[in-house]
Amino acid sequence: MFHNIRRRVRIAGGIGFLVWIIFLSSCMKQESYPDIPAIVFRDFTTVFDSGNVAKKGILTISFTDGNGDIGLRASDTLPPYQKNGDYYYNYVINYYEKRQGRFVKINLDPPFSARIPYLTSDYPNKAIKGIIVDTLPMNPKPIHDTIKFVFFIYDRALNKSNVDSTPPIILRRP
Repeated sequence: MFHNIRRRVRIAGGIGFLVWIIFLSSCMKQESYPDIPAIVFRDFTTVFDSGNVAKKGILTISFTDGNGDIGLRASDTLPPYQKNGDYYYNYVINYYEKRQGRFVKINLDPPFSARIPYLTSDYPNKAIKGIIVDTLPMNPKPIHDTIKFVFFIYDRALNKSNVDSTPPIILRRP
């Protein structure tokens, strides 16, 4: 009989705890953002080899999107997301080199641009935020020693985020 009383207290305590958690979660503010994605540059780290040659760069950005329609599925290859189309890459990264005092866009093949995978959550509040960390290969023997990256993202509705960039990146040479 004493054992039964303890069990009832634990169950009642568990239900009270569950009600407390539900109460707290209902009080938490739901984050909301505009439906057009927004990005912010966070960091760029250049990784050098033992010979002081830039091997790769690590680009970190944060993003928000109010309706959570960021990302593409691997099967998203029909227009407007077709290969070689304007929206095939939903994370567009343009490469610039400083030449004679000004930055010039260089078209690379393959490009630094990428496809962000499908990110939409199954929760009722579709607003999402996150961080994207991308590793970019560096030219080990650059002709110009100062570069920068300019980037933006598209959501599935083809809304373009703001455009952001790294500060000038100086590639040390051996």
